[in-house]
Amino acid sequence: MTASIQLPHASAEVQYLLRIGDTALILAQRLAEWCGHAPVLEEDIALANMALDLVGQARALLTRAGQLEGLGDGQALDEDQLAFLRDERDYRNATLAELPRGDFAFTTLRNLFAATWFKLLWEHLRESTDADLAATAGKAVKEARYHQQHAADWVVRLADGTAESRARTEAALDALWRYTPELFDDDAVDIAAEAAGLGPRRSVLREAWRADVAAVFAEAGLALPKEAAFRSTGMRGVHSEHMGFVLAEMQHLQRSFPGGVW
Repeated sequence: MTASIQLPHASAEVQYLLRIGDTALILAQRLAEWCGHAPVLEEDIALANMALDLVGQARALLTRAGQLEGLGDGQALDEDQLAFLRDERDYRNATLAELPRGDFAFTTLRNLFAATWFKLLWEHLRESTDADLAATAGKAVKEARYHQQHAADWVVRLADGTAESRARTEAALDALWRYTPELFDDDAVDIAAEAAGLGPRRSVLREAWRADVAAVFAEAGLALPKEAAFRSTGMRGVHSEHMGFVLAEMQHLQRSFPGGVW
């Protein structure tokens, strides 16, 4: 079993990048679980392609984070080490991404929430003082816009469909909404990133995100729920009980066959 990589003193800059990259990585893992299980073949392919887009975004962010973090001897960490050899508490993804796959309504609504957040974030990150991050954002924003539109179309279709699809959409909303405030809660990492010109504070995205989601909900005949007091904490390394199961599956091959290549 390969020893884990520890990041006990990761800088605010690295943590900021990991929050974005890890959220993309873990959401991609959840979307990949639909491969062979989607309700129609077209959606099976669409969800797999979106998962691949997110993996590509994660690779770019983890690579940049690894260049900045390193091993303390001038050697950079690579994307595979950061993806497969960290322990749970060193991941910084939003809790929303790690929740179990759920049904198709749950997946499409989560995709709407996440893709809208990513789209707005990438738009800001195109102006990052980090040239590598800005270049990644320029490509990723196009993917996020497609992901958002795809999810929005399905949310409207399901909410305005049969009694069953409407009920499932409403159940998904009840389950997911409590996890959305985490996407916009600032802390010292956000403040440092903004001060350095790396990227925006999460709270900057809140109003635009709510406006985009509200527009979709209006077409779907759904109302924005009230914000709950509950706050999830995955971006600070404190995860739900589901995260360990995601990592056990995702990391199994690398930890069983260290350094294995195809």
